[in-house]
Amino acid sequence: MPSSAIREAFESVPSPAVLREIVPIVRDEVNRSAAVRCSTCSMRNVCTPPGLTAEELSRVDSIVCTTRTVRRGDTLFRSGDLFQYLYAVRAGSFKTVIVHSDGREQVTGFQITGETLGLDGIYTGRHNGDVVALEDSVVCVISFLQLETVCREIHTMQHHVHRLMSGEIVRESRLMMLLGTMRADQRVAAFLLNLSQRFKALGYSSAEFHLRMTRREIGCYLGMKLETVSRTLSRFQRDRLLDAQGKQIRILDPEGLAACV
Repeated sequence: MPSSAIREAFESVPSPAVLREIVPIVRDEVNRSAAVRCSTCSMRNVCTPPGLTAEELSRVDSIVCTTRTVRRGDTLFRSGDLFQYLYAVRAGSFKTVIVHSDGREQVTGFQITGETLGLDGIYTGRHNGDVVALEDSVVCVISFLQLETVCREIHTMQHHVHRLMSGEIVRESRLMMLLGTMRADQRVAAFLLNLSQRFKALGYSSAEFHLRMTRREIGCYLGMKLETVSRTLSRFQRDRLLDAQGKQIRILDPEGLAACV
């Protein structure tokens, strides 16, 4: 090949700086085209209100910007990030964390498939905590501005969003009750029963499930030490209330476990 042709070929290759700008755009477009729309998603009945017409579902589809994969241990967003989107967990699970000024972490919640992340940013326009993936997970990215427009057009969708916000308030209240009034065994029992109910609502087994969070993370959420969480689970196992093999939990006596709360 003549040297001029070689020089021309190399000159046609974008510079590293240009590539850094192009690659995210291309990736976003690929993700956008591959996004699973609400109208065809198996989790539709969990994330959207029932009874939407085909036209309304098409309208809801328009607010899903893309899907995003978040690897285990990576953050979806951090405290102080600008609020623009809500995130519906399509697969996987997350924890929400607030970092205190002295560096201590407080786990404020665990979110599983079908649940929503990002509502904390509505109040100030900035997110209030970090959201970290507990496993390789996928979220649907929803434009909040477009969601507001759709809510004005579809009242059932507006009611659904209000229910989501109300759910956040209820979860905060329950956490305060857990931390303020319950003994250690009550806290762990309430935590497991809550997870059981949430898995059941998704159509999964309410009696047997895998904990994606560590015992330390559970303790951080419940305001307990790791050792206390482990001792409590061991006692529940001795009492034949459940069987705990590592992170695999099998509830043997749901009524007995509920009596502990």
